[in-house]
Amino acid sequence: MTIGSVSVEKGVLLAPMEDVTDLPFRVICKRNGADIVYTEFISSEGLVRDAKRSLAKLELAEEEQPSVIQIFGGDIPTMIRAAEMAVTSNPAFLDINCGCWVKNVVARNAGAGLLREPHKMAEMTKAIVEAVAPMPVTVKTRLGWDPKSIIIVEVAQMLEQAGAAALTIHCRTRDMGHRGDADWSWVEKVKKFVQIPVILNGDVTNAKEAKRAFDETGADAVMIGRAAIGNPFIFSQSRTLIDSGVEATPPSVEERVAVCLEHYKLSIEKTGKRAIHEFRKHFGGYLKGLYNSAPVRQEIVRMDSYDNVVNRLSEYVVYMKEIGKNTVHTFDESLESIEYAEEN
Repeated sequence: MTIGSVSVEKGVLLAPMEDVTDLPFRVICKRNGADIVYTEFISSEGLVRDAKRSLAKLELAEEEQPSVIQIFGGDIPTMIRAAEMAVTSNPAFLDINCGCWVKNVVARNAGAGLLREPHKMAEMTKAIVEAVAPMPVTVKTRLGWDPKSIIIVEVAQMLEQAGAAALTIHCRTRDMGHRGDADWSWVEKVKKFVQIPVILNGDVTNAKEAKRAFDETGADAVMIGRAAIGNPFIFSQSRTLIDSGVEATPPSVEERVAVCLEHYKLSIEKTGKRAIHEFRKHFGGYLKGLYNSAPVRQEIVRMDSYDNVVNRLSEYVVYMKEIGKNTVHTFDESLESIEYAEEN
């Protein structure tokens, strides 16, 4: 798959997720094998109004490259101005969110709301492509508004004609949200009608599923969202299985704790004391499914000191080694409890 100056064979990408894919998390995923990483989605209205929170999301680090900035909005002139602001951060390319299903986004005729106006989606894409050229512009969307209006083949053709450099398909309809099973068969169908790269998103929950997605659909890349929360190892595991056909050794408890603390430290360095509270949602992901981890998690989410968290998790690693469970892979890959992450 080639998009602009970025070329990757069977890429495994980090999906944009609100309140999750901030700079520290993107760096952690990159260090653990993600080929391309995406920012949280950024409001075009927030950017043009110089909203502090929106502007902060434009910050990219050299270590995370190639990284992608994703913007959303329903007003074309505003989206053009936001896109022009976004490219000054020098992302690898720019992505337009046409797939977020949540009510407050759709109500503004943004995100998946644009699936009700596919011609406007194409018009917006064309206008942004022309405004930021030669920066590549891609689009992320869904199959359609609901099962009765699956229009992804037509949309893909319109977007290619509008100049989109690639298309990511979350293989559910807007009304499904994250419920039900993603229908990967549409990726293969779309690829018969367009020449641009097609990226598969939805239900890629582990390395085996990543490989299966490539084998069954011919996707040019796969995108992983909620399954990466607390489990950035999924990228290197997927890369190993795809490239060699051999399953990677799962991370030990010690390795998982080490990456958790690495992530926590990066977050504190980036946002200061605020990270102590904001990071609490990640502890559950890193410890999920581990033997007797619930009381540990309950303790550390109440701590207001990095050193105290380090000490408590270090004690837990020692305990797991003593009872012979440090190398036991007990990670629960269920996504049901990860409710805070909106995969955009």
